[in-house]
Amino acid sequence: MRLARFWMILISTLTLLSASLASAAAATTPIQVYGSWLCGNDECTWATVRNMTDFDTNNHWLIDRGNGSPSVNLVVLAFVDPLKLLDQTNDSGDANGVPVGMNAAVVNYFTSHGIRVMLSIGGITYTNDWDTALTQNPTQLGLDAAALARQLGVGIEIDYENSTAPNLTGMQSFVTAYRGQLPYDATGANPAARLTIDLAAGDQFLIDLNRYATANWLTAANPVLDYANAMVPNKQPSTSAAESNWQQHVDGKPNYAPPVLPLAPAKFTGSVFLVGTQVQPECVSFASSLENTTGSFVRSIAPNGAGSTPGMLGYMFWAAEKPSTRGQTTDPPNTCQGGVGVGATTYAVPVPMPALRQN
Repeated sequence: MRLARFWMILISTLTLLSASLASAAAATTPIQVYGSWLCGNDECTWATVRNMTDFDTNNHWLIDRGNGSPSVNLVVLAFVDPLKLLDQTNDSGDANGVPVGMNAAVVNYFTSHGIRVMLSIGGITYTNDWDTALTQNPTQLGLDAAALARQLGVGIEIDYENSTAPNLTGMQSFVTAYRGQLPYDATGANPAARLTIDLAAGDQFLIDLNRYATANWLTAANPVLDYANAMVPNKQPSTSAAESNWQQHVDGKPNYAPPVLPLAPAKFTGSVFLVGTQVQPECVSFASSLENTTGSFVRSIAPNGAGSTPGMLGYMFWAAEKPSTRGQTTDPPNTCQGGVGVGATTYAVPVPMPALRQN
């Protein structure tokens, strides 16, 4: 009797354990977005036409993780000045308001390897120019951005970092004008229809923009933007700090007045640094990187008031090639095959990027 009871308990325990493991596995969602911002070789201005041999030398790791497959499935060229785009500026570094280095040759370099390309409009340097452009003619700016997206076959990212008094009315006009030309496309088939936004690492910066975007553009029921990027904080966070920031987006801030609503995990990515004053493990050593230590969290974080599926969309990495004048670069020998590239293999990152989860 005792032996029979022992076996019954053991079988019951194993059954429960198996169910628990199956549930845990079912609650993990594969990474879909695995991309890097790319600053070019002149600190994100793209003010010269690139020699493509030199460009390949400095950025080959993006299209080849060491086995011929790309390290990422998305590259975001940073940055376009929104005011120059509105004014259609022609000067030594821009043609019709677009940096001359952001051309078809660079776009085709990535798309020929199945990597999606986007252009980022803004960045912290151009915050005042965003303000001016959104005051002058946000609708025309949205039309210009849509025309640029069509011309190059790329998506557009909104990077508007006014933390105190963002022009939300103007930004709504920009988004409405863009979507009037390029409607939301859940299939992702039209690259130019991909429209995203950068929000802060957590919910405690860019609060007004975050509140508005979460409530009006990033809902699973009525999506307007494809997704948001939770940007890097002011320095590389610890594992717990990164996860805490991303959890804030999922939870929202009900204690704020007015509150920030929860964001579906399927509607945002998390971001980490590749280089700074020194080359980060995220670039060169997957084993000790944040994309490794936060991997379980990113793939399994549960919805908490918005969305129905677990897991964030994936990761964005700041930033390839030369993001600053004083910091390190991802040029050889500091290519990121050992960090980002190994992560792409570890997480079986799909190239090209598939249709994204919607809720």
